Amino acid sequence: MAAGTGQARSPRRKWRWVLGPFDALRNLTTSSPARFAVLVFVALILLFTALLSLPAATMSGRRAPLADAVFTAVSTICVTGLSTVDVATYFSPFGKTIIFIGVNIGGMGVLTLASILGLVISKRLGLRAKLIAASDTNPLRSHGGPVNEGQTVRLGEVGQLLVTVAVATLSIEAAVAVMLYPAMVLAGVNPVEALFDAPFYAAMSFTNTGFTPNVGGLEPFADDYVLLTILMISVFLGSIGFPVIYTLWKHHFHVRRWSLHAKLTLITTVALFFAGAAAFLALEHSNPKTFGSMDAWDTTFQAFFLSAMTRSGGFSVVPVGDLYGSSLVVGSMLMFVGGGSASTAGGIKVTTLAVLALAVWSEAKGRQSVEAFGRRIPSDVQRVGLSVVAWGATIVALSTITISQISHADVGDVLFDVISAFGTVGLSTGLTAELADPAVYVMAVTIFMGRIGTVTLAAAVAATSRSQLYSLPVERPIVG
Repeated sequence: MAAGTGQARSPRRKWRWVLGPFDALRNLTTSSPARFAVLVFVALILLFTALLSLPAATMSGRRAPLADAVFTAVSTICVTGLSTVDVATYFSPFGKTIIFIGVNIGGMGVLTLASILGLVISKRLGLRAKLIAASDTNPLRSHGGPVNEGQTVRLGEVGQLLVTVAVATLSIEAAVAVMLYPAMVLAGVNPVEALFDAPFYAAMSFTNTGFTPNVGGLEPFADDYVLLTILMISVFLGSIGFPVIYTLWKHHFHVRRWSLHAKLTLITTVALFFAGAAAFLALEHSNPKTFGSMDAWDTTFQAFFLSAMTRSGGFSVVPVGDLYGSSLVVGSMLMFVGGGSASTAGGIKVTTLAVLALAVWSEAKGRQSVEAFGRRIPSDVQRVGLSVVAWGATIVALSTITISQISHADVGDVLFDVISAFGTVGLSTGLTAELADPAVYVMAVTIFMGRIGTVTLAAAVAATSRSQLYSLPVERPIVG
């Protein structure tokens, strides 16, 4: 009997060197989903750095410098759009294809992607794997403790959400590409080149990245309002987030059945879109380098386009470096806020801004609780919102100080590009392409931290989550 048992166990011992790392990886997906998500993105960045370092990836046929390859890989996987080189002229068709694939992978979201990989590894979507996906729609799920299942998407709907992510990405990008192709051909683009450029622009707009495959970017299409409008719609759909897309697909125009998350996301997004356009219109209408030479219609349209792209899109028709300093401040504010949770956009998220604004309003009114649309927003959501803003501001401040010290560039330009990196927007005053390698690496880290999310990063770094079984005496310090 003993011999038989030993013989039965021998195959397991024989393959232990193979099964050991596999089991460890499977345990990591269930024990620390946030940390596993970070490792997934790091692995993808290393893979795409290697691919973009291949001689075939560049037009010159020579290997890209390490700093450029790393930065482009980070910007690709984190769907940012900032670049130290001109993507249109520096990378070959093979390199652009790598970027196209990487952007679509990164656009699915760090935690959603980790959920899919965790599903493959564990062969089933267990509770922990569902928690990984759900945390992409609700940062509270990265922490221990009870979470109200009425918020955003329930665990039982996560499987449907993952399907929505894949279907929405493929179908929306395909539809946008189909609409862009005739617009590009009519604008004078070679029909054969448009077969690649249209899907490329579709992916870059829906993932809110902003890379352009053609020389001059959107400048040849500056007067093509049809093409620019299609890009704006695609950016909007990508920025509202997959949970909102899922809600709209499930309930359509039955507004009363929309989740509170969907309502806050859509209302805040539209409000920022019009507020940003009004601000740019007021500030730039007399600037001869931007809107000053345009008529009223062109100025109005370009103000709305700039507002949409500074939120997260990353495309630009007007040179960002020619904007007034006041407009750069407005753009920085919009980029810092970003788009919706679990979206291809970055920033602190529009729902974070909405919750904190509601908290301030409730405090001013002397209300005991924060309420919206007949629902009460619990205090732990407000604390997470404050944490996200605090972490985001800290990352931006440290990166700005470090890059300013390394480059000795104008601090206004540095701040704008750093916030663009943190918000994974991709707009630049022209500074990023001129940075030395040490500053490039700092900018890459800023992009990475901005994309994976401040709450996810904090949860991944934290070694354990401990429950406090006692309560200390209350004492109120003076604030304000």
